[in-house]
Amino acid sequence: MAADSSDTPWGLKWRSNTLFILSTVTIGMFTDLFLYGLIVPILPFILIDRIRVPHDQVQYYTSLLLAAYAGSQVLFSMVAGVIADKMASRQPPFLVGLAALFGSTAMLFLGETIWVLVLARVLQGISASVVWTIGLAMVMDTVGSGKLGVTIGSIFSLISVGELIAPVFGGLVFKKAGAGAVFGTAFGLLVIDFLMRLVVIEKKVAVTYGVDYSSGSEDTDSEDGETSPLLSNGNTKEEELAKWKIPKEQPAWIKNFPILYCMGNSRLLVAQLVAFTQATLLAVFDSTIVIESWELFGFDSLKAGLLFIPLILPPLVFGPIAGRGVDRYGARIFATFGLLYLSVPLILLRIPHAGGSPEITKMATILSFCGLGLATLSSPSIVEASYVVEQFHLANEELFGEQGPYGQLYAVSSMVFSAGLTVGPVVSGGLRDRIGYGNMNAVVAGLCVVVSALSWVYLGRIPKTVKRGRGSGSSTPRVSD
Repeated sequence: MAADSSDTPWGLKWRSNTLFILSTVTIGMFTDLFLYGLIVPILPFILIDRIRVPHDQVQYYTSLLLAAYAGSQVLFSMVAGVIADKMASRQPPFLVGLAALFGSTAMLFLGETIWVLVLARVLQGISASVVWTIGLAMVMDTVGSGKLGVTIGSIFSLISVGELIAPVFGGLVFKKAGAGAVFGTAFGLLVIDFLMRLVVIEKKVAVTYGVDYSSGSEDTDSEDGETSPLLSNGNTKEEELAKWKIPKEQPAWIKNFPILYCMGNSRLLVAQLVAFTQATLLAVFDSTIVIESWELFGFDSLKAGLLFIPLILPPLVFGPIAGRGVDRYGARIFATFGLLYLSVPLILLRIPHAGGSPEITKMATILSFCGLGLATLSSPSIVEASYVVEQFHLANEELFGEQGPYGQLYAVSSMVFSAGLTVGPVVSGGLRDRIGYGNMNAVVAGLCVVVSALSWVYLGRIPKTVKRGRGSGSSTPRVSD
């Protein structure tokens, strides 16, 4: 039932507009990654200059701080997911997550002991668990699964600008104006993020005020047909959904948390493994490039930050293209060949040695090839996982409820991704110290090859006969404004 018109929020139409909702989620993720990446190129120098950490312990404490962020994200993601699925609106926890980020940023700016910095990174991880879990659920609510690949690919491409700008900006401003200027900009971005999160209105909330999305063009069968990939096997929609039925006799813990039953599906497990590998790769680059460039080329914080540009620029350009391809052709091809391709430049990272411009050029070139591989990995995991859980939801609505378990799904995805961010710096730091930078990257390349093979075997293709996008019983229509 629509609410009384006198209670209608101001600016309801534009505040619940698809573009504004997606922009709000994008800014939230951008801010999280920007503030995460802001510290990466300057962290070793903060540890040395402000905390007075001995040079031989810099790698250890760098890895510890990166792992503290990811570890706290793992622990709090499921809490955020359960809250997201239980609450009528996803906006309140979205705002609480931002409050944690404000506190974290202040502590990073003012902290003068290693444990204050660790606590700051823990708060930053809590904020990230909220941003990614609830943000992805809002994206699914807004566009449905049929356009999830291109949407996620586009969002990840835009927020990769945060990854791109943060190390360069942090290194440049830290060198020229000090930490105060760096964190002043961070607080300015947080204010913008806060205002957008405060005014956004989800579509399911807008519907209660009488907004009608039923005539939107995105919900047409023809468009779904254009973006639904791959397999026409002659089955009806009902026959396809029958494959996803969950037996009625289930333990109480499955009935309370049915997402746990879904996690036994091999497609979903391998999709999460792809996410874990993607996060591990990002963490390996974050935790080793700065120190490796420092030792090989004598780079300061600015030059180390600039070295991230060739790594992150390719996903910015090619991420949306890869996302559209995942929507059309499925996650299997992109996950398989993206990971297999990445193993090659990872092995080649052993080539650059200490020296001048020629060696720097070699490293930048190889990192750009790594960036091309990373561009293919933005969408496959989320699209595959969302499709699997959506089919379980459509086939078992009495178990999952009207809203579905998407908050919990993205909480699991966030936990897995955070686990990769936790394992990456710890393992890569230890391997780099013991077997060298080149051999460490060879081990990571081996992981990519193994996960590539598993992706080819287990990731599925999506039948055209099953219409993608939320079912008619969904509380949130998938439409455009």
